[in-house]
Amino acid sequence: METNRISLPTAYMIETLRSHGITDQELLHQIDERDVTPWDRLDSRFDFTHLVELADSDQDLFKSIILDGYTIKFVTLNGVKTLLQLKFDKLIERDYQLTETGISGLYLEKHELIKLEQLLSSNCKIYEMAPQSKEISIELV
Repeated sequence: METNRISLPTAYMIETLRSHGITDQELLHQIDERDVTPWDRLDSRFDFTHLVELADSDQDLFKSIILDGYTIKFVTLNGVKTLLQLKFDKLIERDYQLTETGISGLYLEKHELIKLEQLLSSNCKIYEMAPQSKEISIELV
């Protein structure tokens, strides 16, 4: 099965909701109800009606994005930093360091690494630093 591809802003919206404790089932229910007003207080930067529009364009695709996952079409270094914070609660300096071309010293559990590999676009390369190590680096190309 090919992974669903979405934009970085759409990923931010989904992961912001999840980081505030909104479950996938609650997210799908609110979208089905076409009522995103409860989410307005979570982050005023986003227009969550975009998620309703995405679901309206293809309900099965939207459900798959939420339940099966997605890949971001193109991600920037700032995008990677934001996603690491939203999805894995990883912060710069505390959990990893920036390099000229990416991120180093990031430790992830295997299940987190699998999610990250699916999530990041093809312009990101993930390197496991050593066998049996949980340390990775990410390079944007």
